[in-house]
Amino acid sequence: MALIAPRTSPALPADDATQLHRTLEGSSDITVFVDGTVHRLPEPARDAVVDLLRRLGAGESVTVSSVEDMLTTSRAAELAGISHTYLRNMTDRGEIPVEYRGTHRRIRLTAIMAWLDEQKAREKKPDSLSGHEPLT
Repeated sequence: MALIAPRTSPALPADDATQLHRTLEGSSDITVFVDGTVHRLPEPARDAVVDLLRRLGAGESVTVSSVEDMLTTSRAAELAGISHTYLRNMTDRGEIPVEYRGTHRRIRLTAIMAWLDEQKAREKKPDSLSGHEPLT
């Protein structure tokens, strides 16, 4: 999948943002009409649309872009919220699978998402070293 250039939309005028914010308050049910036909969005698409509308309703500017299936190490590190060097070290240790395009490393988006899911799961688990619940 190719990366499509991002599109940035400026913040809505204050009155429009306020009206959109009030409309969305307490609701995540979004109906989409395309050429007069109603479409029910799958949950991930609905969540993305609601997030976009909430940001606009909060008076924020937004940028929409797509993500490649195969990521550079820089892009993968950015998505994971870690440094490029740390990510490269993890690929060297085999913690995150990597593919090479010539001499350039590429990482699948699914591999980064799986690693992020693992990190979230570890944060939720009790202290596994002692076998006891962490003290609070």
